[in-house]
Amino acid sequence: MQQDTPTFSPKRWGWFGLSPLIVFLSVYLLTSICVGDFYKMPITVAFTVASIYAVAITRGIKLEERIRQYSRGASDPNILLMIWIFVLAGAFATGAKSMGAIDATVNLILSLLPSSLLLPGLFIAACFISLSIGTSVGTVIALVPIALGLGESLGLSNAYVAAVVTGGAFFGDNLSFISDTTIAATRTQGCSMKDKFRANIAIVLPAAIIALVLYFVVGLELPAVHPSGEGSFLLTLPYLLVLVAAVAGMNVLGVLTLGIIACGAVGLGTGTLPAWDWIAALGSGITGMGELIIVTLMAGGVLELIRYNGGIDYLLKHLTRGISGKRGAELTIAILVSVANLCTANNTIAILTTGKVSREITKQYGLDPRKTASILDTFSCFVQGIIPYGAQLLLASKLSGVSPMDIVPNLYYPVIMGGCALLSILLRYPRRYSR
Repeated sequence: MQQDTPTFSPKRWGWFGLSPLIVFLSVYLLTSICVGDFYKMPITVAFTVASIYAVAITRGIKLEERIRQYSRGASDPNILLMIWIFVLAGAFATGAKSMGAIDATVNLILSLLPSSLLLPGLFIAACFISLSIGTSVGTVIALVPIALGLGESLGLSNAYVAAVVTGGAFFGDNLSFISDTTIAATRTQGCSMKDKFRANIAIVLPAAIIALVLYFVVGLELPAVHPSGEGSFLLTLPYLLVLVAAVAGMNVLGVLTLGIIACGAVGLGTGTLPAWDWIAALGSGITGMGELIIVTLMAGGVLELIRYNGGIDYLLKHLTRGISGKRGAELTIAILVSVANLCTANNTIAILTTGKVSREITKQYGLDPRKTASILDTFSCFVQGIIPYGAQLLLASKLSGVSPMDIVPNLYYPVIMGGCALLSILLRYPRRYSR
């Protein structure tokens, strides 16, 4: 049997092991900035270039094994889980739109809330749902289609309202007791979830309040709107079932499957969606996720070769040099998990990758594990919330039909959260967890 380990240590590459990420960012971001249009350079092309480059620079093994290693990254269970979610999300979103669930839900909300409260209401809903279900991806799936309908009635861009939901989704992803990031952070640092929550909420709640105030101020300038039709409770049932099931703790795949079945049942029962039209809508929704699935697979492959070539190990080794004092130790942990998240595009994996090193730094410099767990979780969510190739922004981009780079400038909460997290380190706050 062929061995996975190359004939020489991939760690010899050092910083060069990270170069595929640099190539991707250069091709996608720099090219788009230079031409002044983020639609000119498809993200699939940028990842194709980075993929070819990553395979080409991998040494010590035959080409077939390089491709096999790349494929291992693409077929990682976390990657495949995201793809299954994308498939069902596409089917549910298109099915719900076809049977009138989105329009009915939007009209119902418009009849209940004044225009000035719609943006704050969307943000609060995203915070609450993500806190309840522990996943930012599930929150994006549930709320972005509704947000787009509200945004259209208010004259707001798709990018703006998608950013409101996506930003709020990271509030719960960072705090929820059932979030993967919370579980990973507390287990790697050896503290309880409730203690980490107490340290964490003191840092991110001010950020959420600031974002909420900003949305309220923006909402005051929005024109008054009225429903374009009746908000049929029956047609909103698929969305209500999805939200209730998610809050109840059902697996996200089960939630989406329930939503798809509910769309079909309500559409057929009310006559708003004939059987073959429903089936066609499901097929259209699934195939519409093709680009997102391809990007996810290629990203997994590229990031696996970065790990294989020693890029992650290089970061862990060199970023921990020259630490001075507790403040410096906390800043180092923040930088470690942030850069790891840039390289993995997965906040949970970033925490798991840097968790052991962070625990050693915590012990060596006498840090509070509760504060360390909070730093790991908060900074990983901050980076995940602003990178255009993260699953959340890619999904929001697909659902809203805009470039992920159009969404990034409108992301208030993740940026404010990152600022508050940095201040918590510099100002040694909260004092109880910073002694």
